[in-house]
Amino acid sequence: MIKILGIVMAVGGAIALILGVLSAFGSMEIGNAKWPCIILGVIFFFAGISMLKSRKDSDAIAADNK
Repeated sequence: MIKILGIVMAVGGAIALILGVLSAFGSMEIGNAKWPCIILGVIFFFAGISMLKSRKDSDAIAADNK
C-alpha cells in the first residue's frame, strides 16, 4: 500500500513540476498558479521517491514474518 502511495505521489509531483516549469519558463499558461505548482510538485515528487526508497510494503512485511 505504501509503495502504491509513493508511486502516485511521485508521478503526481512530476506532472505538477512539469506543468509548473512549462508555465513559468515556457509557453504554457495556467494562470497565477505557476510557482505554487512548482513548489508542490517538488515536495510531492521527493516525498514519493523517499517513500519508495525507505518503506517496505505491508505485503512484504507480512511475508517476512512467516
